[in-house]
Amino acid sequence: MMIGAPDILAARILIVDDQEPNVSLLEQLLGEAGYSGVTSTMNPKEVCALHRKNSYDLILLDLQMPGMDGFQVMEGLKTSDADSYLPVIVLTAQPGHKLRALQAGAKDFISKPFDLVEVKTRIHNMLEVRLLYRKLETFNTVLEQTVRERTAELRESEARYRSLTELASDWYWEQDEAGAFTRVSGPVLEMLGIRVDSLAGPAGAGKTTGWNETERELLQAKIAARQPFLDFVFSRVNADGSGQKFQVSGEPMFNQACRFIGYRGIGVELIAKQ
Repeated sequence: MMIGAPDILAARILIVDDQEPNVSLLEQLLGEAGYSGVTSTMNPKEVCALHRKNSYDLILLDLQMPGMDGFQVMEGLKTSDADSYLPVIVLTAQPGHKLRALQAGAKDFISKPFDLVEVKTRIHNMLEVRLLYRKLETFNTVLEQTVRERTAELRESEARYRSLTELASDWYWEQDEAGAFTRVSGPVLEMLGIRVDSLAGPAGAGKTTGWNETERELLQAKIAARQPFLDFVFSRVNADGSGQKFQVSGEPMFNQACRFIGYRGIGVELIAKQ
């Protein structure tokens, strides 16, 4: 992520100083350096409104001004700025004001009388950081929007998957990360020897008679170990002596952070009840 010289030179800069010679000097210096977005005001009370309107990339702010000093201006900017970054370099002839200004939120300072090389260097460096900060904010906004869109697409895809698997199979089930059944169609609860009244269906659907216990234990072990399985054959003998066989497949489910969130499976009957 880079900031080029054209972006820096096109940055919006506001000069705030009640002394006209200081304003003229800074305007001339920045103009000769190639900056094209420089404006100024000698009235500190205008700064907050101007910043809300123009969203400056940098404010060069004198600290000692009548009516409203630079510290008061910074307090006003904190409440009016749309973001949390205060793009201020203070201008001061008082060494004792530098630390206080930084504690008040200023990002840097320029000493008076001006050292022209120092002024240009500090302004350039400050703008590079500020524009990088803004680019990062934009990138994060785009990233968050992309994540929201992808999440919506995944949910839609998951809904289509469930519909298709239910249509293509005799039964389907889902379990959450704790093993509780959240979605069931078909004899899966009987097959696993589990009775859940809210999901088991009609009376008698929870009967477990006739299921092959060795197969049941093996299937339960695969699910408990979060192992995927494909075309596992499961059988039972009915009360009338007839047999049934089912072919089942299942897989663990994970979210985008690779965290286990449950299990799901499908099954089809291979041999119809006699």
